[in-house]
Amino acid sequence: FDIRLRYRGSLLGPFWLTLSTAVMIAAIGFLYARLFHQNIVAYLPFLTVSLVLWTFISTIATEGATCLTQADHMIRSMRMPHSLHAARVVARNLLVLAHNLIVVVVVFGLYHVVPGRSTWSLAPALLLWLADGFALCLVLGLVGARFRDIPPIVGSVMQIAFYVTPIMWNPSMLTGGEMHVLRLNPFDALIEIMRAPLLGQGVDGSAWVIALIYSALLAAASFYAFLRTRPRIPYWV
Repeated sequence: FDIRLRYRGSLLGPFWLTLSTAVMIAAIGFLYARLFHQNIVAYLPFLTVSLVLWTFISTIATEGATCLTQADHMIRSMRMPHSLHAARVVARNLLVLAHNLIVVVVVFGLYHVVPGRSTWSLAPALLLWLADGFALCLVLGLVGARFRDIPPIVGSVMQIAFYVTPIMWNPSMLTGGEMHVLRLNPFDALIEIMRAPLLGQGVDGSAWVIALIYSALLAAASFYAFLRTRPRIPYWV
């Protein structure tokens, strides 16, 4: 309903997001392949998967910071679990992700990319993503309801994270020492456990370990914050 309401009266509806993603990939894919001296056959599928996955993560973070404040009328007028508003953001963006996967399928067909045997790991990776997205929306929504400066801060942080995460550039361009520094980036591990199976590559075990550690910390922080602040949410919004 959220998606239909947002694009009511539009000819393409949510497929405008799919079209904009496709145009962005086509516009910058060949340019950055040239700048980074990458083989376009390998680089364009990598860029496509990375941008589609990053769009899901960044949108979850930015919309999660306002998930409670934008539902203020519902919170004050009816009794329902406050966590439902965080789950609503995740469900909405999961549907948008499904639309954007059309671009991935088209690019894979053009460049004959076939996912490998490790595709079975996509199911637990997606479940981990959904759990992380829910926890992130919940904690950011709580902080964003208490401090209204949080949403623009989150937007700025996600913009910086975009450039320091291997989205436009391939992590294979880094040396051994730089790779250890990259592992400190939580977005790198989370994207890797989804991107590698789609590209037909094996998933590094350390990426799963790091992703699970960061996910556990995020879930603990979200659960603790929600238990402590749940009665105050109607007053904050």
